[in-house]
Amino acid sequence: MSKHDRLTGTARGVARRRNARAVRTAVTATPVPVIAPARQDGRNAGFQAGFDEGYLRGRMDVISSRPGPAFPLRQIHVMYVTSGKGYPYSPVDEGIIETLRTLAATVTVTDPTQNVSQQAEEARPDLVLALDGWHLSAEHVDSIRNKGIRTALWLTDDPYYTDITADLVMHYDYIFTLELNCVDFYRQRGCANVYYLPFAAYPGYYRPLRERAENPRNLSFVGSAFWNRVEFFQPVIHELMNRGLHINGFWWDRLFEPGAYPGRVEADKWMGPLDTAAIYSSSKIAINLHRSFNDTSVNNNTAMIEAVSPNPRTFEISASGTLQIVDIRSDIVNFYTPGVEIETFSTSSELIEKVDYYLSHEKERREIVLRGLERTLREHTYAHRLNDLLVHVFG
Repeated sequence: MSKHDRLTGTARGVARRRNARAVRTAVTATPVPVIAPARQDGRNAGFQAGFDEGYLRGRMDVISSRPGPAFPLRQIHVMYVTSGKGYPYSPVDEGIIETLRTLAATVTVTDPTQNVSQQAEEARPDLVLALDGWHLSAEHVDSIRNKGIRTALWLTDDPYYTDITADLVMHYDYIFTLELNCVDFYRQRGCANVYYLPFAAYPGYYRPLRERAENPRNLSFVGSAFWNRVEFFQPVIHELMNRGLHINGFWWDRLFEPGAYPGRVEADKWMGPLDTAAIYSSSKIAINLHRSFNDTSVNNNTAMIEAVSPNPRTFEISASGTLQIVDIRSDIVNFYTPGVEIETFSTSSELIEKVDYYLSHEKERREIVLRGLERTLREHTYAHRLNDLLVHVFG
């Protein structure tokens, strides 16, 4: 190789090294995107929220998928008489009918517009069970009893209409009431077989959403604007709305001016149980505020029987997979443990305090949701209640 070639090769090598250094310098000089701390915190919070939601949905799905308690299938024939009231009672009728078919060998369904006495005479059921009973002729019930067929009535609205039910119960062999304080009231009327049978949740309707909610909510209330609810919410409604409250139910023009909180109050619309369950399940917290036993504008309870038992919504909310904060009634502790499977409040300030706490303590909220769901499915379904009813009647 000539001297000229060696020099030329050296020059080329130097040039290559110089170019490589230039490339490295250019790469090093290229600015690396930096995520602002606030934005990074938001991203991390979003990831954590997604993880928490997925974890909760997964565990609820496992709990809901477990086989329920096994109750005996009795070789009996039950004739079920629906309430005849339509919405919102018809979903209750449907849940009872489907559950009865898992507990009794034969179930015949009729309604108060039919000649129930004649139907019972022809079918000869072992039991005629009526829900509510307002529209079922007392003469039909008496005729059925005179034929030697047992009759039972499950009352759905105690103690709010005891002026009506006080006479109604006298025509049946067995009375079942969802209000503990009505048991002695009916016994004093002369009914020999009166039992406390609160309502429950029907898992065919009330169950957690399996997927992430399309329209998640912080806070929900579903129910009509009875005056005690209006008076309770009035002083704190703005605080609750600032925390993300949505309301569904009738008569809320008693509290809100037209157009107030657009998109947050859906009034004057009956919602089916599946839609209601979806609202509960898409909410971090559901408020449950019982109606008052002494609201004279809608009640027929001149005996002033105090309500101490949980409403059906108590069980339905817990079955739907959300944290329930309910106004305390003395009998609730016999169904759920406050602070463990449910939360309670006595004052509006206590409600606000607990809403704030659980909106900022996801782990604690989640564990109460899971324990409440588990206990509901273990103890508080229609199957549990109707099995109890049949035990009382047939032993």
